[in-house]
This record gives sequence, C-alpha cells and structure tokens, in this order.
Amino acid sequence: MQGIIHYGCHFILPLFVALFGFRAHWVKAYFIMIAAFLVDLDHLLATPIFDPNRCSINFHPLHTYWAIAVYFLMLIPKKTRLVALGLIIHMLSDGVDCLLSQF
Repeated sequence: MQGIIHYGCHFILPLFVALFGFRAHWVKAYFIMIAAFLVDLDHLLATPIFDPNRCSINFHPLHTYWAIAVYFLMLIPKKTRLVALGLIIHMLSDGVDCLLSQF
C-alpha cells in the first residue's frame, strides 16, 4: 500500500498540477515536473543505493532541507517554476513515504 501512495504522489499529483495549473500546456508541464525525478540520481552516492528503511529526506544531498529551501526559491522566476514544482512534489512524496514507513 505504501508503494502505491508513494508512486501515486510522484505521478498523479504532478498530473493534477499540470491539468489544473497549466491547462494550455499541461503535457509539457507534466513532463517537466516528471523530469524532476532526476533528483534521485543522488541516491547513487549512498551505500547501499537503495534501503527500504531509509528516509531520503535530509539524507541524500539533493533531498536536504537546504536543497528544498532552494527549490522553494526556484518558484519565484517563471523559467524555473515547473522544475521547482516537480522537485517540491517529489520531496513531498518522499516525505509522505518517510511518515508512512514509521507505521
């Protein structure tokens, strides 16, 4: 169940944001937000690369609170807004995963 919620947040939440926030160019907006998954490349720096019991937030370099603060600042310029939304949605999804893994 946790995986369904996690990946649902990763794929469905950006779709809703694209459809309702960027209606005229929703496909482009959706794929730009999905491209923010590249932030997970920082998982390659961890040993082991995947640990189902590890919370990504504040562990991996691009998932730190400092990086998340930068993602929020990226909402300000229009040119980086969609990437920022994708990154923030990704961090929210990972944060939800961290909370669910505690139960």
